[in-house]
Amino acid sequence: MKQYKIEIGSRQFDVKIESVCGEDAVVEVNGKPYDVKFSCEGSDNAAVARRRIAPKTVQAPVAAAQAAPVQNTTPAASASAVKSPLPGVILDVCVAVGDKVAAGTKLAVLEAMKMENVIEAEKAGTVTAVHVSKGNSVLEGEPIVSIE
Repeated sequence: MKQYKIEIGSRQFDVKIESVCGEDAVVEVNGKPYDVKFSCEGSDNAAVARRRIAPKTVQAPVAAAQAAPVQNTTPAASASAVKSPLPGVILDVCVAVGDKVAAGTKLAVLEAMKMENVIEAEKAGTVTAVHVSKGNSVLEGEPIVSIE
């Protein structure tokens, strides 16, 4: 097993390559395992990762190196942050700072693997921060909105 520390923008990732067999690999990124299929340099096929441990298995492009850093991220992202369930692109932000929301309120729309995913409030409260803008690329676990 090989271990790497990768820095993309200001974010740091711990990557472990557990095994490689032909065009398939098993990697772990920040403690989350993925099955990765890749192709040789110069091929038109993009690398694709599939998370192995989630109950809902999701295929997602491994494009972290190309992902633009999230613009409006503040250090205040706390336990009250609603986080991205998977990597993707923000298609719409439906709330603003100061908005009062109920549990289940639509906060944002995230596109992942050509599917739109509605990100909803997990609890009632007031939006204290919006960490993303329309068009931002986000990684799994990145804060989208904070609610107090």
